[in-house]
Amino acid sequence: MICVKICGLTTVEDARWAWRCGADLLGFILAPASPRYILPEAVGEIVRQLRMEGCTALYVGVFAGESPDRVMDIMDHCALDVAQLHGCKTPDEARRVSDAGYDVIVARRVAKKVPRDDLARYDAWAYLLDTDDGAREGGTGKSWRWALLRDLPTAERPERLIVAGGLTPDNVAEAVAQAAPWGVDVSSGVESAPGRKDPSRVQAFIEKVRTIENRRGDT
Repeated sequence: MICVKICGLTTVEDARWAWRCGADLLGFILAPASPRYILPEAVGEIVRQLRMEGCTALYVGVFAGESPDRVMDIMDHCALDVAQLHGCKTPDEARRVSDAGYDVIVARRVAKKVPRDDLARYDAWAYLLDTDDGAREGGTGKSWRWALLRDLPTAERPERLIVAGGLTPDNVAEAVAQAAPWGVDVSSGVESAPGRKDPSRVQAFIEKVRTIENRRGDT
């Protein structure tokens, strides 16, 4: 099954809808520079409410350049499951968070090629590839050449590889066909405004991914 992550959630209503539509991962951006930033206290309230409702999705905290200690403090405060680390400089930083009992997604940017040597340095729960626009760590809303993954030798390809960057209900099928990822990550592609999800686009995105899975099962 293709793992679907709906990211940039800022309200309990949007998070609940994403879960009910079938999202596997619910992402909350805890990087203050992002227009989708949400306070840790608000994340904690959303997580507590959804857990009470029986939500089975995993809760992901998205960080950019934070120290491992700060990441772990927020993860604990918000009762999150997975830490997505952008700007992680060394494997030791990721390992410290992992050793504290959290699953870790190491995020890396793609420009002209997949940073396979860099990926090989990390032992993470999953790896996320996003667009390198020369500025921001994620959240660009731009796609990259998914076909680049075809040049990645099977032995060097992480089992859990998440494609992010510029995905929408209209192009996710093409991304899956070209990259064959373990998961897909969407934020701005299902929004009505930064930080506010369009329910119909969230549903359409997840339904498109599940349709791809069903077609695979028929072949």
